[in-house]
Amino acid sequence: MIKKLFLIVIASILTLGLGLCLYILMMWDKQYDIPYPDLKTSTDSTVIARGKYLVHGPAHCSNCHVSSIPDMIAADAGEPVPLKGGAPFHLGPLAVLYVPNLTPDPTTGIGRYSDGQVFRMMRHAVRPSGIASISLLMPFWNMADEDLVAVVSYLRSMEPIENEINPAEWSFLGKAIRVFVSSFQPIQNPTPPKSAPPMLPTIERGEYLARSVANCVGCHTQRDPMTFEATGPEYAGGMEFEPDPEFNKSIGEDPEIWLRTPNLTPDPGSALSKFKTLEEWKARFRQGRQIKVSPMHWGPFSRLSDEDLEALYLYLHSLSPVKKDNNPLMFKPSE
Repeated sequence: MIKKLFLIVIASILTLGLGLCLYILMMWDKQYDIPYPDLKTSTDSTVIARGKYLVHGPAHCSNCHVSSIPDMIAADAGEPVPLKGGAPFHLGPLAVLYVPNLTPDPTTGIGRYSDGQVFRMMRHAVRPSGIASISLLMPFWNMADEDLVAVVSYLRSMEPIENEINPAEWSFLGKAIRVFVSSFQPIQNPTPPKSAPPMLPTIERGEYLARSVANCVGCHTQRDPMTFEATGPEYAGGMEFEPDPEFNKSIGEDPEIWLRTPNLTPDPGSALSKFKTLEEWKARFRQGRQIKVSPMHWGPFSRLSDEDLEALYLYLHSLSPVKKDNNPLMFKPSE
């Protein structure tokens, strides 16, 4: 009798496991029928100039959508690198992604997509194919309409470059995470402002940049390394970045060094507290990259306007202080 019950339990577990596996394999690339935003690109030079500032500045698209590690380094330094995509983006045991071609090439770039398809990607994290992207890697769902239009208008004004991009390589674990974790699902109900706060040194502008453009809140919040769900207070730091050995080696750095984001709240022991004045804050950003392996996009952020840097400074100082010591910021897990 006991043996029979044991076999029934084992059979039930195997059946449930097989059913779960089949469900994951059927649903991981589910297509979503989310309407396209009613937005259109522009050929107006002022709109395109605004988009150029966002792409090469606070939105930092220019640092990621390149073809190689040398291009990443060059783009961070401010060189005019084509945004033709193709560089690998490692998500630990979940996947290897390859960044898309953002040039208006009609066969391999965004030239093959309608305005609606591109704007849906930015507003709802749904790719032109209907498959969900990873919202935290493209955190622009609450970017104002006028800024979305400016970004895509600038991208469409660039020289088209044909560059076929490899498809993403998802592990079974990654596919399972895609099915069950909310941060891998579309943004169903974004709440963008009616218009972008003007480029003035205001708390409102700073919050808009930190949340919807530069994504300070995305990286400077402790997150689960598998799901990217927040596990700590916003802006208090603690998110850990696994090294990309190939990248680290290419710049002559230790391929085993991990990094942890610092606390940006106005606690007396935070990284923000080191900048006693606005001028010190702006001077640090103007210096650009100091730590070669830092995941922060220092190059684009060094090119922010004075008004935007001051807005961020004011906004971060308006936050409630959180006591959280994230040191050491550079470490090896075995240490």
